[in-house]
Amino acid sequence: MKYSITASIVTYNNNREVLQQAVESFLNTELPVHLFIIDNSPTDALKNICADLRCTYVFNNANLGFGAAHNIAMRLVMDSSEYHLVLNPDVYFEAGTLEKLYVFMQTHSGAGLVMPKVLYPDGSIQHLCKLLPSPSDLFLRRFMKWNKDTLEKSNHTFELRFTGYNKLMSVPYLSGCFMFLRTSALKKVGLFDERIFMYSEDADLSRRMHQQFDTLFYPEAVIYHHFEKGSHKSLKLLWYAVHGNCIYFNKWGWFFDKERNRINSAVLANLSS
Repeated sequence: MKYSITASIVTYNNNREVLQQAVESFLNTELPVHLFIIDNSPTDALKNICADLRCTYVFNNANLGFGAAHNIAMRLVMDSSEYHLVLNPDVYFEAGTLEKLYVFMQTHSGAGLVMPKVLYPDGSIQHLCKLLPSPSDLFLRRFMKWNKDTLEKSNHTFELRFTGYNKLMSVPYLSGCFMFLRTSALKKVGLFDERIFMYSEDADLSRRMHQQFDTLFYPEAVIYHHFEKGSHKSLKLLWYAVHGNCIYFNKWGWFFDKERNRINSAVLANLSS
């Protein structure tokens, strides 16, 4: 069967109510869609989370990590879906959102990736559009929270806060919480780097996509994200973040990355004009 949109949600001992909201948000459409729930949990307690025929549950019986688990679904749909959505289990959105994103991509043939405006449940904005990261950017964000002035100044530029998040923007690093991807573009740039267990895999995929296609922020479509920031609360998750960052910078360059400098300079020049 051919689908307009497929999606994958990777789960690990998730809150059922929050996960159910994500599942129902995606399936609330008349478009031909299919959802894959890829479960990294130690048990299959979530196997009955969705009885809809448009939903497939895959139990891995192991925690494969974020990117590797999403790749399972993406490999299955590469030839049967126009677009694939990487969807976090703590995201929800109103009916019509998928249709809006689908039409946007249909009319922007050069786009390989689009992300909508992301809000907290209270309606405040999440600044999830970013420049390509440098080691100092990530160090400041994780370990300099006590120095609010320095952190705010850095984030004003790094997270493109100066734009107001109210216009269509070309952004080289879009959050992995909601990645609306053109499958034909994925065939060219490849899937998630499975060496990264979690964190930084979205930066890597966004960057590879940005090299060959438009990667766009589209604020006319809106979603809501609970956004737990687990790596800021757990030493284990912090280790995964550091490990993922090391793989990313070993791949692209630490302090000497000419492409990063070129791309970031071009983005800032375009958005400041």
